[in-house]
Amino acid sequence: MQPSKFHLIFHFHYWLVWTSIEKLGDIKLAGLSVNAQTEMESKSSAKFYRIPEGKGSYSVGCTDLMTDHTTEGSFFRLYYPSQNGTSSEETKWIPRKEYYCGLSDFLNVYRVLGSTLLQYYVGSVTCPAKWNAAFKPGEKYPLIIFSHGLGAFRTIYSAICIEMASQGFVVASVEHRDKSSSATYYYKEKSVAEAREEATEDLEEEWIYYRKLKQEEQEFPLRHQQVQQRTAECIKALNLILDINSGKYVENVLRLNFDWTLLKDSIDINRIAVMGHSFGAATAIETLSKETRFKCGIALDAWMLPLDDEVYPKVHQPLLFINSEKFQWASNVLKMKKLDSTETERKMITIKGSVHQSFPDFTFLTNSIVGKIFKLKGETDPHIAIDISNKASLAFLQKHLGLEKDFDQWDALVDGRGQNVIPGTNIDLPLTQPESVE
Repeated sequence: MQPSKFHLIFHFHYWLVWTSIEKLGDIKLAGLSVNAQTEMESKSSAKFYRIPEGKGSYSVGCTDLMTDHTTEGSFFRLYYPSQNGTSSEETKWIPRKEYYCGLSDFLNVYRVLGSTLLQYYVGSVTCPAKWNAAFKPGEKYPLIIFSHGLGAFRTIYSAICIEMASQGFVVASVEHRDKSSSATYYYKEKSVAEAREEATEDLEEEWIYYRKLKQEEQEFPLRHQQVQQRTAECIKALNLILDINSGKYVENVLRLNFDWTLLKDSIDINRIAVMGHSFGAATAIETLSKETRFKCGIALDAWMLPLDDEVYPKVHQPLLFINSEKFQWASNVLKMKKLDSTETERKMITIKGSVHQSFPDFTFLTNSIVGKIFKLKGETDPHIAIDISNKASLAFLQKHLGLEKDFDQWDALVDGRGQNVIPGTNIDLPLTQPESVE
């Protein structure tokens, strides 16, 4: 399988090209009037379905945290149980125009074309979490650290993160700075002369864009190096949240109006899990191997290439693989099977009629015909597919975090029993496993 098959939104490239042909008759990329731009924005909000709301009993809030302005700091989006009535503002899904540029680069589309079309189609999309709503104290919440896939960033899995928060979890969706994100940023210090001349503060944004493979470059060394940094960033996010939980003051470089002191003593430090999709699933596995405070992990349609053989015997926590029907292949699944254990629970299920894009939010933001042509949707309705994934995840988390919830009503899904789900894999596997990883 070619490396491009692993890309988070590979097929979105072709959708953009197809869309540009359709729209060139009524969109002029240069010289748009203010009225034309407003009209485009008003139309765009009606062109897509919404990202689904959480089904749990908790209202969901959302905020961003960046600590230490350098790349050595931590950057994540936090989804959490919130107090009702403390915010009426829904959260912007893609928060900055630079992310459109990064997605365009990642998809090999000219920035002007890609950014214009992406902003037209998804620029007004919000996710159903209240921006900067006050955190709801008074309980001990389990914690999930979430790792995004290749070419994504911290906001692209909001449907999953919001559902977990609505069920009583605090979820930190890390934005990785290993050049596997489409785009991300930090702040660098200006020189004294620059700061004085511009009469501004001494920090300025520095954007990091996706790093493509060079010609003839082998993929494994790069991805293996990146997964090490990603793992360190997940552990760093965990440490930061536990510092906040202990009452330590943390300065947010982004200076948002959010009271972090309300999180004090609200995280259950004994109930922590790691979760991720694709490259993020590999990151979750690597993280389990290096940090025992993570009690279990969930790997969504894992891409195993970044992991070397040394990681497998070091993972001792329970692990659930949730695979799509159309993405996986034999050598990749065999690497998952290397984690089979008689000492701790390892589960694998496959969602029928699902594709690799059944997990990120893009699956909800296009119609059925276009979505299926460009493999942003599978045969199974995306709301059903994500519901299966979320329910199986919740059941697994209840069991292995020792939660007193009713998520065990979905235990059958973890065993691959039920409509649209099968146990194990749909892939025909050879009798022997490969001896080594690329």
